[in-house]
Formats: sequence, C-alpha cells, structure tokens
Amino acid sequence: MKFIVKVRNVALCILFSTTSFAQDASSIVVYTAREIITLDPSLPVVQAVAVEKNRIIATGSLEEIQRSLSDKDLTVDYRFADLVLIPGLINQHEHAWLASLLFMTEILSIEDWVLPEKTVRRAVDAADYRKRLENIVSEHSDPTEVLYTWGFHQLFHGELTRADLDEISSTIPIVVMQRSLHEQIHNTAALEYFDIDQALIDGAPESVRAQTNLAEGHFWEQGQSLVVHTVFADLFRSARYLPALEQLEAYFHAAGSTLIAEPGGIVSPALIALQNQVFGDPDTPFRMYYIADGRSFSRTYPEDEVITEIEKLYASAQGMTQFIPGQVKLFSDGAMFSQLMQMSEGYLDGHHGEWLMEPEVFARAFRIYWDAGYQIHVHQNGDAGLDMILDNLEANMDRNPREDHRTVIVHFGFSRPDQVERLAVLGAIVSANPFYPIVLADRYSEEGIGPERAQEMVRLGDLVRADVSLSLHSDTPMASGQPLRLMSNAVNRITVGGNLAGPAQRISAERALRAVTIDAAYSLRMESEVGSIIPGKLANFTVLVENPLTVSPETIEDIEIWGTIHEGRLLPLPWLN
Repeated sequence: MKFIVKVRNVALCILFSTTSFAQDASSIVVYTAREIITLDPSLPVVQAVAVEKNRIIATGSLEEIQRSLSDKDLTVDYRFADLVLIPGLINQHEHAWLASLLFMTEILSIEDWVLPEKTVRRAVDAADYRKRLENIVSEHSDPTEVLYTWGFHQLFHGELTRADLDEISSTIPIVVMQRSLHEQIHNTAALEYFDIDQALIDGAPESVRAQTNLAEGHFWEQGQSLVVHTVFADLFRSARYLPALEQLEAYFHAAGSTLIAEPGGIVSPALIALQNQVFGDPDTPFRMYYIADGRSFSRTYPEDEVITEIEKLYASAQGMTQFIPGQVKLFSDGAMFSQLMQMSEGYLDGHHGEWLMEPEVFARAFRIYWDAGYQIHVHQNGDAGLDMILDNLEANMDRNPREDHRTVIVHFGFSRPDQVERLAVLGAIVSANPFYPIVLADRYSEEGIGPERAQEMVRLGDLVRADVSLSLHSDTPMASGQPLRLMSNAVNRITVGGNLAGPAQRISAERALRAVTIDAAYSLRMESEVGSIIPGKLANFTVLVENPLTVSPETIEDIEIWGTIHEGRLLPLPWLN
C-alpha cells in the first residue's frame, strides 16, 4: 500500500485550491466519475451519484439524474472525472489502543511495516533481531523510561527470556511485546519497575498462574492480566497516547477508511476519554464504533446485572464515537501468532493451546448474552476453539431459537470443512483476517502445524462455496489497517516468501470488495446505512485512481487513494489539499 498519492490528471489539482471541502447544506451535488462501483445488484456500475447533505439520493448516468431531479437545484462536480468511486471502506475490527503501538513502540517484527513517515524492515532471524534490539537499547535516551518493543516471534527470532534481555541491559527496563500482543517478556529491571514479583502471581487464580513464568519474565494469555494494567498505565500516558492517536487517525484516512469498529477492545474509561479527544472530534474523517467486551462484564457482575452494567458504558462515547447497542465480544482460544490456538489434532511438537475463556465460563457468558438478544462476536483461532463456539451456538439455538442472530466468528484462523458446513447450517457469519496465511503459512508449515493445515488456514474459498457471509478485518497491528491490502491478501494468498498458500481458498476481487464494504456493514448490522452506493444510505465513498475489480489482482494493494467522502464531507488526503 502506497501512502504517496499521485493524481494522474494534473488539471484536477486546480479544484483543490478552495479552502473548504464541506458541501453546501442547501444544495444537491452530483458527482461524476470514470466509474462508480455501487455494489447494488440492480445497478452495479454508474457514472454519477447525487448527494444531498449527508445522504445519497440518486445514482445513474448524469443525464438520468438531471432528468429525475429536474425540479431541484443541482451542482455538478466533475473533480472525479478520471477517478473511481467505491463504497466507503470499512475497517470491521480494529483496536485503536493496540494499533497505536505502531507509533509508540520500537517495531521489530516478522514483516515489513510501511507507515506514513517511515518503513521498518522485518527482523529476518534471531541474529538480526538480537543485534537490532541491542542497537535500539544502546540509543535509548532516558534509562528511567521503559523501552517498549513490539513484533517479536519466537519461531522467527528464536527463544527470548528475561536472562537474554538482562544481558542486553540490566538497568534499562525492557518490555518485549510478542507479535500477537497476547504475550509479554520483561527483563529484571522492568519487573522491578512495575513491582511484579512472586507474591503477585501467587495471589492469582490457578488459570492465570498457569500462564506465567516469572523466572523467564514471561506472561501470556490470561497471565497478562496480572501485568497489563500497570504496564499499560505507563505506556498509554496521555502525552504519548494522544499524538499516537492523531497519527493513527491519519493512517486510517490514508487507507481510505470511512468507518472503524472496535469489538471488545475498550473497557478502560481513561482510554475511552483519551480516544474521544481525537476520534470524537467532528473533523474526524470516519466514525468509530465500539462493541462492548462481554467477557469482562460477565466475569465482574452477577448474571442479572450484566446487561444493565454494559448499557451504562454506552454514554462514555461521544461525538464521532459511539457504542453499538446490543452487541458484545467474547473470546475462545489463544493467539494465532503465539501458536496458542486450541487445535483438535494438537501440535507437531506436543505443546498445547490455551483458552482465553474456560469452556464453562464461556458457556455461561454466551447464554447470558444470547438470552438478552445480543449479537455475539467471538474471537477464535483454532479449530477446537471453533468447535466450542459452534457447540454453544447449537445448544442455545435448540434451547432458545433466534432468527438472524448473526453470531460472528472473528479471525477464523483454523477450521475444518465440516465446520464450514456447520457454520452455514447454524446461520453464523465470519469476520476473517486474510493476512494470517500471508505471514504465517510458510513457517507454520514447518513448525508446530504442518503443511496440510497451515496452507488451508483462513479458508475463505470454502466459506464462499458454502454461501456464508464473510467480512475481512486487519485487527491492526495483526495486519496493516488498509482494506485494499486485505482485499489483495484474500484474492492472491501469496506469502511473504513468495509462495501460493491454499489456492482453493482464494476469493474473487468482487467478493473481497464486498467483504470490506457491504458485508462488513452486515456483520455490524449497519447494512441499511453504509456499505454500498444506494439511494437512502449515507454518502460514504472511497475515491481511487483505479478500479479494484478490473486491475491485475496482484496490484490491488497498490491502488492509489485520492481520499474519501464521509457523510457528504469531501476529505482529500492532506497532500492533495
């Protein structure tokens, strides 16, 4: 994905000399374009779209719109004559506080990261990782400040322990966040900085203690709950977090995004308040929707108080941010990047996966939200984790049938063909991360998983053949927060090593575009408002230099972006203004 946009028709730049791109609230503007991809089955491609205030009121040819609105005062805007309009791109699953780590930590990861201000090349092996981490630590300017780095992966970079980090520095606190963000490794200075000791671990429940190793400074999955609050209180200080959020806002806008959803990522009032300062502003180029973390509420409150307490959370959002009522996120099994998924056939090296919610705890929570009529989004990575979800869904459908429940399987790392069939029968839908095979299939074919399962991870092709609704998400920084790149991942499935992973699981460009627009909207129950260019919906468009449905598939992620129209507001990328 390129961040520098070049408009092919230089003459168009004359139109950018005005100081405001806000539409005149009293007029109807008709935008023409080389092509407008509507995703309206009855009228899939048009040349013009009429917008009144923040809504689409007509589509078709310019002549058809002028004729149908002949009694109206129309302004025809030709600025997109050489460009392509598509429905506004949707980032279906993001966690702003995690994505902001791209701008607050030292990136040492398993893939290149292309950011607006820089490109960070991947650490290719253990020696490269160790050398670069040593260099970063040596340049750390303030020894009283914690050095945070993100992107480590043991299968690419070798094992890393507290002792290894102590060799690099015994005085500078170092916190290594694993690529999944489901694990942390601390050196001794960091453990002392955060007052993490054996007494803290001994006071935790057994399921939490089992996922800690103080001797190695290692905390994973539920074990992170012991340290994450104190660590994040330091990391997410407002002086550091607010500038990162500003950068993240620009990052999402540069990717052509018009709507961001954050399922189950926000429980801290302090973080919500900080995010509201940036994303709640009326000039924000997208709307940010939160989905409540159902796990924390079902654990904290008596059963009859869970829903009431969740609804209290809704008032904490403001302006361009808000909670989606009646939706929650739960968690099944462990992280894909940590190989802590629950796998029905286990792992080649004999290790085991982890539960993020123990099966009995998950069953109780699922029942509470199901009976309250909530739409449930569930984090899942391993096929045994998917079995647990589908078993609960089937049991609750038998006990208390619901139509159009739209239970969302989130991430969809590993699955089996029989589970895809079961998904279809039970009426579940999928929000998948198509980047998993791109970055992991090659290595996981060799380590832990084996080639047969690794090549078939994120089996999107099977979902399409089973007619299961699917959307795509990045879960930044699990993948780059760029919907066009997600499209490319799903269409091409070419790994970072240049191999084709699971060719039968590729999907068409049209289906991939739907997955980051109308089908993403469907997964959030917003399909009547956004996701396609149809009269009555919000005027949300992403403006591109090329048509993603007709370019060579391998070039989809490189399509240049002019900017967006968000609810009628013209929002060119800053370097075009």
